[in-house]
Amino acid sequence: MRTAYITHPDCLKHDMGRYHPECPQRLVVIENQLEATGLLSKLERYEAPLATIEQLARVHTHSYIQSIHQTAPKSGLAALDSDTAMNPFSLNAALRAAGAAVMATDLVLSVKVNNAFCAVRPPGHHAESNRAMGFCLFNNVAVGVAHAIRNYQLQRVAILDFDVHHGNGSEEIFRNNPSVMLCSTFQHPFYPYSGADSSNEHIINVPLQRNSDSSVFRQVVTDVWLPALERFKPEMIFVSAGFDAHRDDAMSQLYFSDDDYIWVTTQIKAFAGKYAQGRIVSVLEGGYELSVLGRCVVEHIRVLNTD
Repeated sequence: MRTAYITHPDCLKHDMGRYHPECPQRLVVIENQLEATGLLSKLERYEAPLATIEQLARVHTHSYIQSIHQTAPKSGLAALDSDTAMNPFSLNAALRAAGAAVMATDLVLSVKVNNAFCAVRPPGHHAESNRAMGFCLFNNVAVGVAHAIRNYQLQRVAILDFDVHHGNGSEEIFRNNPSVMLCSTFQHPFYPYSGADSSNEHIINVPLQRNSDSSVFRQVVTDVWLPALERFKPEMIFVSAGFDAHRDDAMSQLYFSDDDYIWVTTQIKAFAGKYAQGRIVSVLEGGYELSVLGRCVVEHIRVLNTD
């Protein structure tokens, strides 16, 4: 068995404007880099389905889902917040992105693949149960987690989020659900200006000061994330895979390196092998310096696909 690579052409059609950093080219550079390195041929490729209303409604309110459907424009752009908008293709892209997380969950839990990476957009970890924000419409990882719990009766699921921004949506959705542990690192103070003081037994937030580097990140994972996960013993791990904490990504002021993403993926994979039968679903979040994104996603997937 190999790693599943789940994407869809619809995700390329979502476009929030010529100068928006969350652009279709993000997926193009990932696929080009996978092709150039020869890794793409070693993956099991799948096209993402559309998420159903039932799947979305496990983490989003019906009124919110309805509002997103109604807001979808027939032409031009419809703003959802100051930096999040929909074009005529955005609804299907968002449904495919959430559907990819569902498909990945099914593939991993039915043991058809070892693990999965979802190369999708729009991203999801800022989307709350009733609010779009931060480039995100539906919370893709949350939809996958809820599907694993509902359809496979898992009792303990972990989300590991190393995006440079706090995954406020994932926290809001699962804050009162102790069957889901969220472990996150993020620059603070920084958008969305949350997470610094909201931890509890299953919400493990570690805010990082600007200019934090590889040594700080690795120490946090080693000293905070892994002991919390040891206590929790998740049956499955989801990754909110953001690559915008890289030192060359102008979106932030953290200084992670390519090697950090290899290292943290190796740690996650080893832990999943020990406690979660190797079950990992990783979903793309941020990462806006295109050359960095392509390189780091390829190395992330290479580790996932290594025996």
